[in-house]
Amino acid sequence: MTPSLGRRALAELVGSGALVAIVVGSGIQATALTHDTALQLLANSLATVFGLGMLIALLGPVSGAHFNPAVTLAVWWTGRREGDGLELRAVAAYVPAQVVGGIGGAVLANAMFAEPLVRLSSHDRSAGHLWLGEIVATTGLVLLVLGLGRTAQQRLGPVLVASYIGAAYWFTSSTSFANPAVTIARAFSDTFAGIAPASVPTFIAAQLLGAGVGVALAVALFGRSAPAPDAVPASTGEPELAAAGR
Repeated sequence: MTPSLGRRALAELVGSGALVAIVVGSGIQATALTHDTALQLLANSLATVFGLGMLIALLGPVSGAHFNPAVTLAVWWTGRREGDGLELRAVAAYVPAQVVGGIGGAVLANAMFAEPLVRLSSHDRSAGHLWLGEIVATTGLVLLVLGLGRTAQQRLGPVLVASYIGAAYWFTSSTSFANPAVTIARAFSDTFAGIAPASVPTFIAAQLLGAGVGVALAVALFGRSAPAPDAVPASTGEPELAAAGR
């Protein structure tokens, strides 16, 4: 049986909150333990890889483990023609849950490390090369998520998606936010992982553009329909595993 929409939305809220708590909390911990920026990023990326993989494996059977509006929109958009993909009402429930959960995760991380519960970040990330990094990071994430669905390899999602995000920390100039909800949430923590509120809109625009490119590449490479004979669509059985960026 497909979990109720309320349960799926709750899974997205909890998963998004936990993901942001991992990203922000590990960033705070890393900066407290070392002044070496490379080691800080290594610690932050490793914590994110392990935490994200666990969250996808745990909550994927409930909601698909999107934790990411760009992924949710891409899954809905590509599935709408077949009529067996993510329903529009689920999109309307998932996206707010992801944003609210993410903000809650940032507040929780701040509280755990005795930081002000809410302090808007002063970490400016406004530069063209960073926006390009976000386009690239989100393109790759969406292509991976849709490609796994179209080749019936969703079971590999926890490992492959977490591995991709870990790699993208290092090969993209922006350290791969690749997630509008997480981007908004990280503005609420003036710590290592934060982003200044003024930098958020362009980051999100770059992420949505990257998601569109990822969808186009997925269609070009794998076709419009998801063959996956052994995969069960979200509207008729166990939710299709998607995955999240951080």
